[in-house]
Amino acid sequence: MEYFSVRSSTVKAVGYDEASNTLGVQFLDGREYHYFAVPKSRFDGLRTASSVGRYLNQFIKEAYYRYKQVK
Repeated sequence: MEYFSVRSSTVKAVGYDEASNTLGVQFLDGREYHYFAVPKSRFDGLRTASSVGRYLNQFIKEAYYRYKQVK
């Protein structure tokens, strides 16, 4: 999965694997999560959001996508 840096006070980078519809989120504190069955449009929105943290909370976390901490 290729990651892209984002401007955020909590998120370092985000990535997306189209083959599995998996969203990757790397946090500044070193944690990394993979969210599953996420539409690419959500990844695109996250990458371009004026507030990455707010978008992540509202459209990913509060949408209850299945996830796994990988780091």
